Amino acid sequence: MIMKKFRVDGQTALVTGGTRGIGLGIAEALAEAGARVVVSSKTPKPDVIARLRDAGHKVDYIQADIRDVDGPEKLISETVKLAGKLDILVNNAGVAQHGETESFSNENYRRVMDINVDSVFRACRAGLTQMRKQQSGVILNIGSISGYVSNIPQDQVAYNASKAAVHMMTKSLASEYAGENIRVNAIAPGYIQTDMTAGGFENPEWAPIWKSMTPMPKVGTPQDIGAAAIYLCSPASGYVTGEVLVIDGGYLTR
Repeated sequence: MIMKKFRVDGQTALVTGGTRGIGLGIAEALAEAGARVVVSSKTPKPDVIARLRDAGHKVDYIQADIRDVDGPEKLISETVKLAGKLDILVNNAGVAQHGETESFSNENYRRVMDINVDSVFRACRAGLTQMRKQQSGVILNIGSISGYVSNIPQDQVAYNASKAAVHMMTKSLASEYAGENIRVNAIAPGYIQTDMTAGGFENPEWAPIWKSMTPMPKVGTPQDIGAAAIYLCSPASGYVTGEVLVIDGGYLTR
């Protein structure tokens, strides 16, 4: 009986940045748990979508640039037109930008905030309008351990600040909409093996420090995040809202 609570059969889930890395891991997990998954990304990856469909999953694709001011709202609208509803919204699309603060350009700062914070707010706002009509829904935002600590050795003030904002946005939205059967949670991943972290793991200075500060002697995978997403997006976590679940191999313990 308890395992049925981890199913999301018949639900529609939208995953931004869902064609690679953590987003793809979450999309696959939700599809395996029975959801119809709508995946979005700035750059189409038909091979990824084909692979998901070949595996028997119900997957649709919508191209979208969430950095556009109207992008998130249009994406939500297209998803509802396509599937008729929106039960789960996963705000995963994000960007990491490193650099010494003193020389960090306005353009790079604005890019980080546009994608990691502003677009998440806009997507949540648009998603909430639909979920309030349905009187139900789940929002899952992807934060980071960088929203809690200043990672070393890389300099990334803008990124850290953006993820801290996502965590507080999550808590505030959860409080505001808890009475309307809408839950809002977040996941704060540590160092996960993705395209985004590949350069860091190949860096002879960064990689040893990242690994030495992570108690578990292994690197996290998108599947680790996908499994947690199933919990937070399914009825199994029906009494959980406003939480930021850290998945970091113990990094924050040090």
